[in-house]
Amino acid sequence: MMTGNIELFSAHLLGLYLIFSHPHTEGCADFGSLPPKPNIRNFSANQSLVVSWPRNRGASESDVYEIQIGRTKSRTIIYNRNVSIPTTDSGWSTLTWISDLPLECVDHSVRIRSFCNRTAAGPWSNWVTNHGARAADKPLIFPSKRILKEGSSATLCCVPPVGVNVTRITLRQDSYPLLNIGDGVQAILMTNLTIPNTHIKRLFFKCVDSTGNSNSVENHISFPPQKPRNLNCTTSDMTSITCMWDPGRKRDEFDFNNQTHTLYIENTDQTPVRCQPPSCTFPAVPQQQEYNIRLEVKDQLGEETATYSFNISERVSPVLELDRVIPGVTDVSLIWTVEGNLTQNKLLCQVSAANDTNRELPCSSEDGPCKVRLDGLRPNRTYSAKVRCSINGRFWGQWTAPVPFTTLVTLDLWRRIESKPDSGIRNVTLLWKPPAFGTATSVKIQSYAVQWSQEGQTVTELKDSGQSQAVVLIGPSRCNFTVQAALSTGSSISARIIIPPKDDSEIPPVKKRLSRTADGFHLWWNEQTSVTCGHTVEWCIMGSKAPCTLQWMKVPKGNSTFLPAGYFKPELRYSFNIYGCTDHGDKLLEIQTGYFQESRYVEPPRIIQPVKRTYTSVTLEWHYDEDDPAQRAFITGYLVTVQEVQTDARLGHAAILFNVSVGDPRQKSVTMEGLQQDQEYVCSVRALTTVGPGSAASITIRTKVNNFSHLPKILTPILLLLGCTVLLWPQRKILKNGLREIFTYPAGMNIKTPEFESFLNETGQKLQSQREEECISCDIEVLTVKPLWHESSILMDPEGTDTTCSPAPQSSLPPSCPLQTGYRPQSAVLLCQTPPHQQLRCIVNKSYLSPITEFSEIRSSFETSDCLQGSCAELYGYISDG
Repeated sequence: MMTGNIELFSAHLLGLYLIFSHPHTEGCADFGSLPPKPNIRNFSANQSLVVSWPRNRGASESDVYEIQIGRTKSRTIIYNRNVSIPTTDSGWSTLTWISDLPLECVDHSVRIRSFCNRTAAGPWSNWVTNHGARAADKPLIFPSKRILKEGSSATLCCVPPVGVNVTRITLRQDSYPLLNIGDGVQAILMTNLTIPNTHIKRLFFKCVDSTGNSNSVENHISFPPQKPRNLNCTTSDMTSITCMWDPGRKRDEFDFNNQTHTLYIENTDQTPVRCQPPSCTFPAVPQQQEYNIRLEVKDQLGEETATYSFNISERVSPVLELDRVIPGVTDVSLIWTVEGNLTQNKLLCQVSAANDTNRELPCSSEDGPCKVRLDGLRPNRTYSAKVRCSINGRFWGQWTAPVPFTTLVTLDLWRRIESKPDSGIRNVTLLWKPPAFGTATSVKIQSYAVQWSQEGQTVTELKDSGQSQAVVLIGPSRCNFTVQAALSTGSSISARIIIPPKDDSEIPPVKKRLSRTADGFHLWWNEQTSVTCGHTVEWCIMGSKAPCTLQWMKVPKGNSTFLPAGYFKPELRYSFNIYGCTDHGDKLLEIQTGYFQESRYVEPPRIIQPVKRTYTSVTLEWHYDEDDPAQRAFITGYLVTVQEVQTDARLGHAAILFNVSVGDPRQKSVTMEGLQQDQEYVCSVRALTTVGPGSAASITIRTKVNNFSHLPKILTPILLLLGCTVLLWPQRKILKNGLREIFTYPAGMNIKTPEFESFLNETGQKLQSQREEECISCDIEVLTVKPLWHESSILMDPEGTDTTCSPAPQSSLPPSCPLQTGYRPQSAVLLCQTPPHQQLRCIVNKSYLSPITEFSEIRSSFETSDCLQGSCAELYGYISDG
């Protein structure tokens, strides 16, 4: 029993031994057999070692391999790495290792082993060695004749013969510290390599050994390829495509790092195209619009790629040929053709005749050559013309080569026409400006030739170089003029102008006003279809006593121009005549007037007298010529002011002021309402301009008296008197006797003037003694008035109203005076002409009198001597009881 247990235990131990001595499980059945044998390939150009080995079979997840690289014969480990290979991979696996030391310097050996389940390591393979160089009789230097990368670090080694030591390694006669690599090999380290400034970009190295032998080699320094920039492709004829790019940094012609450029059209079956930078051309695929390309650049230091996708219809770059350049005086005509089959497209072209001016215009190549005329050039100047075109207006082709040209020389010709009244003869003054010479050539004017033709007759007249005008008499029909300058270098281009036939029925255009600006005049006018050869703007100072110097400016294109402020003076009115050039001559289109700067000080208006006035209004009228060319500003209206004149009785009272603005400069009258009667006013009128009112014209007037306002005061007492007369007429006898008793002096009394005044004073005091509450009577006044002729024909002088005392005819009575006996209610009047040195006595009842039932008669008698001193009258009155 014991023996059986021991045997069983021994079997288990044997099983455990077998398990632990063979750790591979399922999937590692062949683990522990022969290890993978690596293969080695070296690439000296980039100092790389490529290791390859067969895959291990049976791994469940992935294979893990450990790779070691040893240097020199002693196989000093300089690289150790584990590599995991997925199970999906099959066949051979590879690893590329780059050495910091040239592989020729020493031996490099590689071995490999595998792991099962990432834990159990298999046996190492045998070492596989890449042998280094062996020197025979003189040392060897590595690397040799190689392209080194600019800015990098490089290790250079010297391999001596067996048993010989290296004593020195130099670069450009400079010695570097030696680094012992092993196996007798020495090296130097160079950092941040730079390209030499010498003509040939290379470095010379020298190695000297202990026997005195030496060896020299050369290496070149360059830079790696750069990624192509701005890669784009275009076509000029839709049949071939040209791709261009910016290659970047330019290489020296002695740079031995040769590059290759290959273009791949990835979405076609075309073979790759070898290119010569910076462009590459390949045929377009029929009916294909979209293209995907890849440009690959390679050299000994690396490679770079760039990709680009495009639609060929959007990358059309027309190629042009500038056929003809025809210069004029201030213009040039260009003619060019478009290469390729682009007739189905409408081209948009840009044309330039100066460095800073481009003009766009459409062009259809199917209609033949494209043509354009450029204006705005200066005479006798050298320019260069160029053209480029586009199909979509976004992608432009290349400019053509610039073509130089020189503009010609001519005169700036204009005219002034004056027609004689009642005659067909016209006086034409030709005006011209000397040519504006540029800088192309030196030109001197010798003379001018003026020629005109009318009704088949031609006349030529010569003018010397100092003249600038000619006066010619012509008939009513059309006349053609030409003026040509004879120059030291030849003749100028003839300047031509047409005088149209005389048309007396032509109506001149209405004048328009120009708005002033700070920098000059901006002129606009309406375009007319009859104008075919530009416009001319002429101007002159209006209202000037001196003859006007006519100025003009040609406007070849458009319906506007700008005249700078330097041409004009302030406070002067300028008239601008705008002419349109037609096939039959220049036609006056518009007349515009304006001031560069207006003045507020203009002439005052002239007030028309006499001034129309009423007792509440004044109507002012004035004369003013707002269209007078001598005016210093445009008249926009008038300001009328009426101010009350203060008198002594109205001191302290603010003067009343009326202001009225008249917005129409042609309205020259205004009525001021709401004035006071019989009042003096100062009226003034000023002309208004855009900058303010001008000088004033003033006049003082007085409003009329309103007599109708006194009628109520006059008619009221008359009507009352007539009413009382009608009422008391039946009692006239009783009233007359009563008045005599009251106002007649007793018989035999001789009352003189002082006594009469005393009597009046006493009567006034008695009357004033009564209170207002007790009296219902009205006023009693003693006035000097004239009797009414219809009241008493006996008492009034038939010759007039100024009746004085006169002796009674055939009587011894005192002189008689007119006596008013008529009845006036509330008023009794004593009519008397008082000498200037005497005072008039008036009795006014301001109080109430006690009622009485009987009349009292007061009679006054005067002596003859008293009557001679003045006119008197008897006064009768009454007081009734209501």
